[in-house]
Amino acid sequence: MNLSGKRILLGVTGSIAAYKSALLTRLLIKSGAEVQIIMSTSALDFITPLTLATLSKRPVYSDFSDKKSGQWHNHVELGLWADLFVVAPLSANTLAKFANGLCDNLLTATYLSARCPVMLAPAMDLDMYQHPSVRANLQKVSSFGNILLDAESGELASGLTGQGRMMEPEHIVNRVNDFFIQSQDFKGKKVMVTMGPTQEAIDPVRYISNHSSGKMGLSIAKAFRSRGAEVFVVSGPVSLNLNSGDFHVIKVSSAKEMYEAAESIHAQMDICVFAAAVADYTVSQIAAEKIKKQDDTFDLQLKKTIDIAFELGKRKMPNQIHVGFALETENEEAHAKAKLGKKNFDMVVLNSAREDGAGFQHDTNRVKIFHQNGRSIESKLLPKSEIAELILDEVKIAPVWV
Repeated sequence: MNLSGKRILLGVTGSIAAYKSALLTRLLIKSGAEVQIIMSTSALDFITPLTLATLSKRPVYSDFSDKKSGQWHNHVELGLWADLFVVAPLSANTLAKFANGLCDNLLTATYLSARCPVMLAPAMDLDMYQHPSVRANLQKVSSFGNILLDAESGELASGLTGQGRMMEPEHIVNRVNDFFIQSQDFKGKKVMVTMGPTQEAIDPVRYISNHSSGKMGLSIAKAFRSRGAEVFVVSGPVSLNLNSGDFHVIKVSSAKEMYEAAESIHAQMDICVFAAAVADYTVSQIAAEKIKKQDDTFDLQLKKTIDIAFELGKRKMPNQIHVGFALETENEEAHAKAKLGKKNFDMVVLNSAREDGAGFQHDTNRVKIFHQNGRSIESKLLPKSEIAELILDEVKIAPVWV
């Protein structure tokens, strides 16, 4: 195991499991990593900064400034310095702050300004870990793209036995090592992701659209970017933040605009992911003025929009990978598999509009993935960030992957 040259920011919060951060620090240092530790103020009750400073060979920070010297501990610089931010243990209190953007100490401020990937290792008692509010917060931070290291089962400080123990330090270091091994596996690849809905104008104030939020597409774009790819996002109108500087973003409204944008960059791409929910029909004639309400019924003449994935599938080059999506309500597998041939997809991702917690608007999804070569897998209901990682792993299995 070699983490030489890797910069790890280690956050330690107020949990009895804080004592394990000493061993975690030692293992990371032994693997060659540089470790900078930030403690929450409540963590100081469980383990001393002296212990962690000795093991990390760096001063440990818990306040915004050194009261004696006046030196400012710049949370922005700390976040920029790190290749990976690991918070272990993560208490229920700090989890709630991360999930809701609260910022009352150096650790939470650094989390909110960090641009590097974040790993979170929760630790708390059995009933706390299973409480609906904690589960909701875990799901929420996962939807941000944070990597959750699920608590392990065993004897807890309360005397109960069950899930809630912080993942053992040896297991965390293994996960950190795996992260860096896979983190650049798409380096040098150019990836296009279409995402969100399209809006087909009826008149100057009305349009036809759908319920797509763009969350799945954005999760895929973030996953590719974090694993080294250069990512081009072609997005319909969404309320998500696309201005992170991590991608090349082309914003569009209509299906026609999305096609023109995708077509203009398609030939340069190694991988194309068609995750957008493109309208199947558009208005034949857009009214120049707002249509006034008059009769009890109103008819619209519609015409088919261009099928973006189909048209670009005809231009797909032998070294390109095309990934499609299918959101279905009936004969789901058959309809999804039909797209493999019709649209020249290497793989298609199926999700159901009828399943609770999956599909449009949700932070979670459950998918089935079908490959052109006959391979198929099915996921559990997972945060969309984890579904995205699963999709990327399947992309690497495609026969044209090099």
